[in-house]
Amino acid sequence: MAVRRQVLGDAHVDRATAQMTDFDADFQTFITEGAWGSVWSRPHFTRRERSIVTIALLAALGQDDEVAMHVRATRNTGATKEDIKEALMHVAVYAGVPAANHAIKIVKKTFAEMEANPAPQA
Repeated sequence: MAVRRQVLGDAHVDRATAQMTDFDADFQTFITEGAWGSVWSRPHFTRRERSIVTIALLAALGQDDEVAMHVRATRNTGATKEDIKEALMHVAVYAGVPAANHAIKIVKKTFAEMEANPAPQA
Protein backbone atom coordinates (compact mmCIF):
# COMPACT_ATOMS: atom_id res chain seq x y z
CA MET A 1 0.00 0.00 0.00
CA ALA A 2 2.90 2.34 0.72
CA VAL A 3 4.25 1.99 -2.83
CA ARG A 4 0.77 2.41 -4.32
CA ARG A 5 0.36 5.64 -2.34
CA GLN A 6 3.84 6.88 -3.27
CA VAL A 7 3.22 6.37 -7.00
CA LEU A 8 -0.49 7.20 -7.41
CA GLY A 9 -0.84 9.61 -4.51
CA ASP A 10 -2.93 9.52 -1.38
CA ALA A 11 -5.95 11.18 -3.00
CA HIS A 12 -6.27 8.48 -5.67
CA VAL A 13 -5.79 5.59 -3.25
CA ASP A 14 -8.18 7.14 -0.74
CA ARG A 15 -10.85 7.45 -3.49
CA ALA A 16 -10.34 3.84 -4.57
CA THR A 17 -10.49 2.63 -0.98
CA ALA A 18 -13.59 4.68 -0.19
CA GLN A 19 -15.38 3.24 -3.23
CA MET A 20 -14.45 -0.35 -2.39
CA THR A 21 -17.31 -2.77 -1.77
CA ASP A 22 -17.51 -6.45 -0.92
CA PHE A 23 -17.68 -7.08 -4.67
CA ASP A 24 -14.26 -5.59 -5.47
CA ALA A 25 -12.43 -5.91 -2.15
CA ASP A 26 -10.58 -9.03 -3.31
CA PHE A 27 -9.61 -7.27 -6.55
CA GLN A 28 -8.29 -4.23 -4.64
CA THR A 29 -6.23 -6.56 -2.43
CA PHE A 30 -4.95 -8.38 -5.51
CA ILE A 31 -3.74 -5.23 -7.29
CA THR A 32 -2.25 -3.78 -4.12
CA GLU A 33 -0.30 -6.97 -3.39
CA GLY A 34 0.43 -8.04 -6.97
CA ALA A 35 1.13 -4.80 -8.79
CA TRP A 36 2.35 -2.57 -5.98
CA GLY A 37 3.71 -5.08 -3.46
CA SER A 38 5.45 -7.34 -5.96
CA VAL A 39 6.14 -5.72 -9.34
CA TRP A 40 6.46 -2.01 -8.46
CA SER A 41 8.56 -2.93 -5.40
CA ARG A 42 11.18 -4.90 -7.30
CA PRO A 43 14.63 -3.32 -7.13
CA HIS A 44 15.95 -3.48 -10.71
CA PHE A 45 13.88 -0.73 -12.39
CA THR A 46 13.52 2.72 -10.87
CA ARG A 47 10.05 4.11 -10.37
CA ARG A 48 10.71 6.37 -13.38
CA GLU A 49 11.54 3.36 -15.56
CA ARG A 50 8.51 1.41 -14.34
CA SER A 51 6.34 4.43 -15.06
CA ILE A 52 7.61 4.65 -18.65
CA VAL A 53 7.11 0.93 -19.26
CA THR A 54 3.65 1.01 -17.70
CA ILE A 55 2.48 3.93 -19.81
CA ALA A 56 3.77 2.27 -22.98
CA LEU A 57 2.04 -1.01 -22.16
CA LEU A 58 -1.24 0.66 -21.25
CA ALA A 59 -1.12 2.75 -24.42
CA ALA A 60 -0.47 -0.35 -26.53
CA LEU A 61 -3.46 -2.05 -24.90
CA GLY A 62 -5.75 0.96 -25.37
CA GLN A 63 -6.37 1.39 -21.63
CA ASP A 64 -7.32 5.07 -21.77
CA ASP A 65 -8.22 5.71 -18.12
CA GLU A 66 -5.15 3.86 -16.90
CA VAL A 67 -2.89 5.82 -19.30
CA ALA A 68 -4.22 9.09 -17.89
CA MET A 69 -3.86 7.86 -14.31
CA HIS A 70 -0.24 6.83 -14.85
CA VAL A 71 0.57 10.07 -16.68
CA ARG A 72 -0.70 11.94 -13.60
CA ALA A 73 1.46 9.64 -11.47
CA THR A 74 4.58 10.89 -13.28
CA ARG A 75 4.49 13.77 -10.79
CA ASN A 76 5.57 11.14 -8.26
CA THR A 77 7.74 8.87 -10.41
CA GLY A 78 9.97 11.38 -12.16
CA ALA A 79 9.10 10.26 -15.70
CA THR A 80 9.23 13.30 -17.98
CA LYS A 81 7.22 14.41 -20.99
CA GLU A 82 10.21 13.46 -23.12
CA ASP A 83 10.24 9.96 -21.56
CA ILE A 84 6.58 9.50 -22.40
CA LYS A 85 7.03 10.86 -25.92
CA GLU A 86 9.81 8.34 -26.54
CA ALA A 87 7.75 5.50 -25.06
CA LEU A 88 4.87 6.35 -27.37
CA MET A 89 7.21 6.28 -30.37
CA HIS A 90 7.97 2.67 -29.41
CA VAL A 91 4.25 2.00 -29.10
CA ALA A 92 3.79 3.32 -32.65
CA VAL A 93 6.39 0.93 -34.04
CA TYR A 94 5.62 -2.16 -31.99
CA ALA A 95 1.89 -1.87 -31.25
CA GLY A 96 0.70 0.29 -34.13
CA VAL A 97 0.31 3.91 -35.11
CA PRO A 98 -3.42 4.04 -34.20
CA ALA A 99 -2.68 2.93 -30.62
CA ALA A 100 0.08 5.53 -30.26
CA ASN A 101 -2.01 8.25 -31.90
CA HIS A 102 -4.90 7.61 -29.53
CA ALA A 103 -2.58 7.54 -26.50
CA ILE A 104 -0.93 10.79 -27.59
CA LYS A 105 -4.34 12.49 -27.52
CA ILE A 106 -4.96 11.20 -24.00
CA VAL A 107 -1.49 12.18 -22.79
CA LYS A 108 -1.77 15.70 -24.25
CA LYS A 109 -5.16 16.19 -22.59
CA THR A 110 -3.86 14.86 -19.27
CA PHE A 111 -0.78 17.10 -19.35
CA ALA A 112 -2.99 20.11 -20.11
CA GLU A 113 -5.17 19.24 -17.11
CA MET A 114 -2.08 18.83 -14.94
CA GLU A 115 -0.70 22.19 -16.05
CA ALA A 116 -4.05 23.86 -15.36
CA ASN A 117 -4.13 22.29 -11.90
CA PRO A 118 -0.58 22.04 -10.59
CA ALA A 119 -1.69 20.45 -7.30
CA PRO A 120 -1.13 16.69 -7.26
CA GLN A 121 -4.28 14.79 -8.25
CA ALA A 122 -3.06 11.29 -9.06
